Amino acid sequence: MSNPFDLAGRAAIVTGAGRGLGAAMAEALAAAGAAVILSGRDLARLELVAGKIRKEGGRAEVALCDITRRSEVEELIAGVELRHQRVDILVNNAGINARAAVADVQDSDWDLMLRTHMTGPFIACRAALPGMMSRESGKIINTVSVLGELGRPQVVPYAAAKGGLRMLTRALAAEVARANIQVNGIGPGYFETEMNTAIVQDRVLYAERVARIPAGRWGRPEELGGTAVYLASSASNYVTGQIIYVDGGLTASF
Repeated sequence: MSNPFDLAGRAAIVTGAGRGLGAAMAEALAAAGAAVILSGRDLARLELVAGKIRKEGGRAEVALCDITRRSEVEELIAGVELRHQRVDILVNNAGINARAAVADVQDSDWDLMLRTHMTGPFIACRAALPGMMSRESGKIINTVSVLGELGRPQVVPYAAAKGGLRMLTRALAAEVARANIQVNGIGPGYFETEMNTAIVQDRVLYAERVARIPAGRWGRPEELGGTAVYLASSASNYVTGQIIYVDGGLTASF
């Protein structure tokens, strides 16, 4: 039998691929054989990740794109379709966070959170779907969060946006399933990435988070790679509209 996790011959776009979870997922997809298009706003970071992938024998290219700019997102998808004649895998991962009480959240902060986590992925999906539907094949993976499922103080805009992305994932999955396109989400728990630096450096807050996690530790970015490969591969062809929480058991406990 052929390897159902083999991604050879497939083109995969990963947004927010210059660091953290996006870089880890891009590296895993490349290791499984995909030609990976690394997207983000920081050229130097993207080139570092691309260089690491190439050094390990993978295929990677870089495409600058601000997920909050509609024209750039549409150009990203169109460019990959032109160069590769296909977009097989779309990983909507670009993300930001800002911790503040609701009373201190500015309208611009709220708008930016929604544009980054909901509108950007929506535009990317809409741009990629015509090609996927014409080929009757495609994988869309949205990086949601445990905060799309669980509430916490100080992160209301982020949690609301991730909750919206969770439902975008499920509704879109229902709409395109008959075209053999699977749309799923990955819900990371606490991972040691730059976005979480403030928590990691606050030993009291860090210990509080660890105490909530049944596994007793935070995740390592590379531990997200296997789930990304699974959802991008033919091994998950009958899985759609699901959110897989990679969280050390956090959402399974209270």
